[in-house]
This record gives sequence, C-alpha cells and structure tokens, in this order.
Amino acid sequence: MREFIDQMQRRVRLERSPQRIVSLVPSQTELLFELGLGDRVAGITDYCPAPKSQLPTFVRVGGTKRFLFDRIDEVDPDLVIGNREENYKEGIERLAARYPVWMSDVLTLEDALAMICAVGDLVEMRAAATRLAREIAARFAALPAVRSYPAAYLIWRKPWMAAGPQTFIDDMLCRTGFANVFADRPRYPEFTLDELRERAPHAVLLSSEPFPFTDEHEAELDAALPGTRLLRVDAMPFSWYGSRLLQAPGYLQHIRTEL
Repeated sequence: MREFIDQMQRRVRLERSPQRIVSLVPSQTELLFELGLGDRVAGITDYCPAPKSQLPTFVRVGGTKRFLFDRIDEVDPDLVIGNREENYKEGIERLAARYPVWMSDVLTLEDALAMICAVGDLVEMRAAATRLAREIAARFAALPAVRSYPAAYLIWRKPWMAAGPQTFIDDMLCRTGFANVFADRPRYPEFTLDELRERAPHAVLLSSEPFPFTDEHEAELDAALPGTRLLRVDAMPFSWYGSRLLQAPGYLQHIRTEL
C-alpha cells in the first residue's frame, strides 16, 4: 500500500502501481501519454487528446463536468486523476467513494511542475516526470525579461468574461509580459466594454477556447477600444498545464514579438 497527498491535501491510497487509469483532465491526459503510459490509460474525457498512433484501447467517459459513471464503472479504474477547477465536486466525490482519486490544483507554473512530478510518483515514473519538469522550468527561465503591458485575457461573450487573478492563465500572462487589468477582481470576472475601456489595456487577448471569438467580436471590441491591440491567441499555451508546457515558452515569446 502506498499513500499520497494530492494538491487539494486529500489522502490517496494505492494498493499497487495503477494499470487502469482514468484521466478527467485533457492536459493531464496528454501528460500520461507523454510519459509513455498509453497502455495504462483506460478512460479519458470527450475533450482529451490521444496520439494518432495510440490504439483506441481507452473508453470515453463523458465531459470534464459531466461524467458517464457507467462507463467509468466498466473500466473499474485503479486510479482516477482529476483537477479542482476543471471537474465538478459532486462527481469527484461520487468517484472517490469507490476509487482512488488524485486531484491537482494548478494556479501557477510551480504548481504545474509539482503536479507533473506528483503524477510521476503515482505511476512510478518519477525520473521521467522529473526530467520533463526540469526541461519545462529551464525553457521558461530562458525567457528574457520584458516590459510589462496592461492586458486583458477574454474567455467569453454574453456576458463578457475574462481570466482574473489566482488562475493559471494569469500566471502565464505575467510570464508573457502582461499585467492583468482585472487583477483586483474575482477569478473569472464579468465586465462591460465601458469598464474594460476605463481599465485602459494595452492589449486584449481573445482566447481560442472556451468561446470561439470571431471577426464580428473583434470588430465590436475594436470599436469600443480604439488604439488597443487585439490579439487572437491559442488557449493551450495559457491554460494547459501538462507536458504541453514544453511548447508554451516559444509561443509566449511569439506573442511578445506581436507587440
């Protein structure tokens, strides 16, 4: 029996090295494949990626906030991996009553690196996970210091919503060279265009997900925010905190050059 403390300070016990893993978070699913554990990934969400070379031996177990419990029960996992923000409390509690459930809670790059190493421990791939975390840390450390520009990172329309403080996106914004104009608001604040204009962002980033911003939305913002730089950005480097972080510094550097 091995015992772990997850990032929500929950106690998780594993009787053996897990062989039937259900991952409920796309970025953490990608991490498992990166660590070479494709043959042990038994269940993933509808939004999780899988390598094209991977045989479809896994089961799709629903959305990140709507689990298909019958499919998870068919898998009979010996480990479930989730995340505090991306999954929903009631579903996690129901799973935890039956299966070992390890939860991440990632708000910063440091949290992400700790998550990668912790998952490595869970699946007895500590050395590979540690190498990955160190390479990611080194690539971020190599980013040169830059001037900080006030910016907003938009995630929704009707209502307008942005990423605020105490989010992984906010940490990535800072590392790109932005100061979040909604740093004094809740984690995902709603706002009006008048309020956004008053906060005078140098740049507004339009995320590729979860909302599909279009030319029409960009024109609306352009009219309301004359002189503000509008950038459509790939959400993954800002919000995926698994092995995809290897590519994030290069993308963040690209965004810097756009300014």
